[in-house]
Parts: sequence; C-alpha cells; structure tokens
Amino acid sequence: MTDAATPAPESKLADRADDGPGIQPLSTGFRRYALWTLMIIYTLNFLDRQIVNILAEPIKEDLHLADWQLGMMTGLAFALFYTVLGIPIARKAEKSNRPVIIGLALAVWSGFTMLCGVAQNFLQLVLARIGVGVGEAGCTPPAHSLITDYVPREKRASAIAFYSIGTPLGSLIGMAMGGLIADAYGWRAAFLVAGAPGLLFALLTIFTLPEPRKKLSAVMAAKATASVPMGEAMRVLASKKTFWLIAFAAAIKAFIGYGHAPFTASFFFRSHADQIADLSAWITSVTGLSIGPIGTVGVALSVVSGTAGVLGVWLGGVIADKLGARDLRAYVVVPAIASLITIPIYITAVSVPSATVALLLLALPAIIGSLWYGPVYATAQSIVQPQMRATCAAILLFIINLVGLGLGPLFVGILSDLWAGGILQQSGLAAADCGKTMLPANAAACGVAEAEGLRWAMIISMGFNVIAFALFWLARKTIREEMVS
Repeated sequence: MTDAATPAPESKLADRADDGPGIQPLSTGFRRYALWTLMIIYTLNFLDRQIVNILAEPIKEDLHLADWQLGMMTGLAFALFYTVLGIPIARKAEKSNRPVIIGLALAVWSGFTMLCGVAQNFLQLVLARIGVGVGEAGCTPPAHSLITDYVPREKRASAIAFYSIGTPLGSLIGMAMGGLIADAYGWRAAFLVAGAPGLLFALLTIFTLPEPRKKLSAVMAAKATASVPMGEAMRVLASKKTFWLIAFAAAIKAFIGYGHAPFTASFFFRSHADQIADLSAWITSVTGLSIGPIGTVGVALSVVSGTAGVLGVWLGGVIADKLGARDLRAYVVVPAIASLITIPIYITAVSVPSATVALLLLALPAIIGSLWYGPVYATAQSIVQPQMRATCAAILLFIINLVGLGLGPLFVGILSDLWAGGILQQSGLAAADCGKTMLPANAAACGVAEAEGLRWAMIISMGFNVIAFALFWLARKTIREEMVS
C-alpha cells in the first residue's frame, strides 16, 4: 500500500472541524467508562439475541419444530422488526438524548427475552422474539453515533471494534451460560436468567451515560441536532459507492455468520453425538460436576469460537486503523482477503471426523471472519456528516440484518431440510418418516440425513464469501475519495 491517501495538514484540520460535536466532549476517564458501558450493553444485546442458538435443539425437541422453523424463530421473525424500526429510531437519535433511547430499548428487549422462557408453542416464541427485535432496534445506531462523537477519526475503527466485541462476547456468554443452565434447569430458565441483567443496565445507561450534545454551546448544539431530511440523507448515501459496496459485503458476511449460528451446536449434536457424550462423561468424572451434552457443547463453543471472535473483532479494528493511517484502502482490503481465507478452513472443520479437531479448527474462521466489524462500521460513520451518522448506521444495519439475520438462518434451515429430504429419498424414506412418530427402525437413517443435510447447507452458505470478497475489493476504488470525516 502507498501513502498517497495521507491527508495534508489542512485536510486534517478540516477533518477535525467536521468531526462535529464529539471533539473531546468528555474527560479520558469518562470516555473510557462510556465505551465500556456501551460494550457491555452490546454484549447483553447479543447474549439475548443469540442464546437461542445453544437452546435450538432442546427447543426443537420440546416444541417439535422443523429446521425451517428454527431458522424463522432465530432469524426472520427477529430481523424484520429489528431492521424496519432501526431507521425511525435512528432519525429520533439524530436530535434526541441517545443514552435514554438506548436505555429504554435495553429494558424492552430484556423483558421480551424473559418472556421467551414462558412461551408454550412456536407462535408464542416467535412473538416474543419479535419483541426482542423491536427493543434491540434502538441500540446500535445511536451507540455508533455516540462513539463517533466520543473519539477522533483516527481511533474510530478501534473504538467501534471495541464496542463490536459485544457480538462474539455476548455469543460466548450465551453459549456457555445457556448450555449450563439448560442442562441443570431447562431451556426456559436460560431465557429468564439471560434477560434479567439488562433491566439493571437500562437504569445505569439512562442515568450515567453522557450525552455529548449537552456540553456544547447553544449555537453548536443547534448545529449538532439540525435535522437532515430523510430524502437528503438518502441522496447523500446514494452518491457514496463505498457505502453500498461495504454494506452488501457486510450483509453477505452476516448472512453466513447468522446462518451458521443457530445450527453450529446442532451440527455437533448430530455429527459428533457419541464423542460429545464421551466428553461430557469424562468432564463429569474429572470434575465431579454433572455437565450434560448441551452444557459441554455450549462451553466448548464459547471458549473456542467465542474467544476467537473477540480477538478477531479487536484485531480488525487495530489492523485497519494502523494500516489505514497510511492508506484508507486498508479498511476494505483487510476484510476482503479475510473473506477468501475463511472458506477452506471452515470446510475442513465441518468435514473432519474428530469433534475436538473440528472445534479447534473453527477458532480460525471465527478470528478471520470477524475482522470486518470495525473497518466496515467505522468507514460508514466516516463517509457522512455528523448529523447523519445514526441514520447511516441504521440503514447499514437494515441492509446487513435484513439480508444476514433475516435470510441467513432461514436459508440454512431450508437447505438443510431439502438436502436431508434428498438423502432420505435415496433410503426409500420421506421426511414424514422422521420426527415425533418416527419408527425405531428409521432412527439411524433419519439421523444420518439430518446430520449430512446440515453439514452441506453450512458448506454451501460458506461459499458466499467469494461475493463478499469481490464487493470489498471493488470498494478500494472509491473509499479514499469519499471519506469526509
């Protein structure tokens, strides 16, 4: 990379002037507190969103669901309201108190997470998940806007990457905690425990998190809260080729990640059941603790994939900021290359016969596949003016989550069912021969079909990384010209 994109001193001054109300509005210590608080909130966001993944198999057995219903429950039902409501909430956040918006949203999604634990059928569970999506729509757009006001441009990728650590960290805690609680008390108790901490943090957010706009003079505050009409905001974004390229590239990454998330634990239960049972028995004999298969897989995935994801998100921000100081194209080159590298490693992980080797190999795609968070979100915040940042974040999340969260799990679930159905046909069976009323003679064939159907659905969806690579790579041509702050 060259340093042709390094701004001149005058450009740096212009960048500072254009950073809006967030130029050092807080002390260093208070800024650190605010960033940590937002990261913990985002951790709770993903804990409540993703805990359903480790619980998917016991929920499926208890409520007698198909894979497509798991995909609907974990993806589309949540994503529709989450994505649609994100834009009007972001418009409100452009001129209102952002910590209050985040705190109220946190209380709503935490309450609905707890309601998931008392659902008695598929419809009730879907409605509760919709409620979680409604609440979580009020988190990230105002949070990104706040973070961008808190820190200068040269630290934004790192700061937003730090916030984005909540994605793997929440998933990590959800997998471990959800699995252990489900083993001990059932899947319903896991939802109740997951939702409770958010009610406390909702109060802390509202009453302790600073709103930088309050520290400005009346003139600057009026400028900071000046409303940009939605039509004008969309015209600005329409002119930013970089935005649309990274938005759809990130949407593909989310399509893969969210598509795999509800089914990774199920993959191990279906493809490595005997090894998981042996591992659970060994852990119990060594520790004296009674840990079942759900807890074993939950802890294993949280330690391996969750920890790796935290590292990947953090590294993505640090690497992008360091290389981006010399050439802004690094913000898209890093996730582009990472997208290609992930494919062969993941296919190997889900194809090896050893559960232990599969778990260890999955750590690599978890690291490499998480590098995009900081660079993508920081780039989106830096190609628009301060008065549009929450709106820009909401539109970006609308695209990412409608495609990724809305369609990813549903795609994998449907493809898994179809592939399994094809395997069953080769055995002279049909999907109706499996499930609640399955004959003992059909159990082995049904188990193999479900395991292989899911394996190939996950492999095929991983191939979409090629599209993500192409989109990120194309963004190299415009990113340097379109960064404004």
